[in-house]
Amino acid sequence: MLDFRQVRAQVQEMGQNAPLREERLRALRQRANGLLDEHAEALEALREKVRLASRQVPGLRCARPENEILNLHIPAPGIPAADIPVIAADGSQINPDRHAPVAYYLVNVGAICHFPAADSAPKEWVRSRLHYGDDLYPGGSLISEGAVALQRDVAERRALLELVAEAPQSGVITLTDGPLELWGAKGRDEASGGNFRRALESYLEALRGLHALGAAAAGYVDKPRADLVVRLLEVALAPEGNLRQALKERTFLGVTDWALFAHRLGPGERSAVFGLQSQSEQDYDGALGLHFFYLNVGRKGNPWLARVEIPRWVADDRRMLEQLHAVLLYQARMLGERAYPYLLHRAHEVAVVRREEQEQLTTMILLELRRRGVDVEGKSHKQGVKDL
Repeated sequence: MLDFRQVRAQVQEMGQNAPLREERLRALRQRANGLLDEHAEALEALREKVRLASRQVPGLRCARPENEILNLHIPAPGIPAADIPVIAADGSQINPDRHAPVAYYLVNVGAICHFPAADSAPKEWVRSRLHYGDDLYPGGSLISEGAVALQRDVAERRALLELVAEAPQSGVITLTDGPLELWGAKGRDEASGGNFRRALESYLEALRGLHALGAAAAGYVDKPRADLVVRLLEVALAPEGNLRQALKERTFLGVTDWALFAHRLGPGERSAVFGLQSQSEQDYDGALGLHFFYLNVGRKGNPWLARVEIPRWVADDRRMLEQLHAVLLYQARMLGERAYPYLLHRAHEVAVVRREEQEQLTTMILLELRRRGVDVEGKSHKQGVKDL
């Protein structure tokens, strides 16, 4: 139960401090925008500065200039996006619960396939994978929610590879929600680290397969709050002789890339394509190199940004990049003011496991185990009291 008497004073303090913080951030945003224009064409110098900083600051995560000036804005391409084949995939999961009457977890992946040349409506695809028994204990301990999410992300990408391989059209655009870069439990212990490496290799294999089939891959990040380009500007400001200390001080702390591009990108425009400097860079080598751009899917007077993550093979292919740009705008505008790619939304609807479905699955498992004469522990007393 929330004690509103305690929180009310904190809310008032928050409101009192908000104007001062906003004034400070406004000045920082103005300075950062000026620096973006000032360094817009210094691509090679900035690339070298990022390389130097990455050697001195382990874990540095920032944008890296590629071949387009930093303040570039590219209008929507005049391509008939409705004619481009698209497959969108999303996933959901049921996490293991030690308080539940039976132990299991489930990874569910849904996809929507749209092939205009086949003259058919978008088709749904779903794959449900139940895990139990020894699957619950990789490395000897109960699998974490993060590790299940990692399996879900890999399953999404492998589903896309399978569907592209069977597609009646070539040149497919494949979409997932969230970053293209794989995140997960990169624990220091050998068991956790080994599990992540195996998942990563499977994920990278799927990306290589998509590349070989001539498909595009993209991760769509709605309402991004990253400061990758802002961090690049901090690298630009830092003195070369003291990079490590200067980058710890975070000159533009609180300023996000949204503040740089929301007013620069007109409706339908994209930013320059940037490389992604991160610890994962060594894993995504060659054609898989991680890149991104910002895209304004909003309308005049109401900008709305997405960060679109792509591999190098998409970034280097002008035609493929233009098709992706056109498809994302076309899809996002299908939902009106809530600009978000329609097929990604539909993939989520296909993939999501609702509470009543989870309860039905649990009941199905319990009935089957009891029919086989297997003892079932039942739910914990803690959960039983909660249910009351």
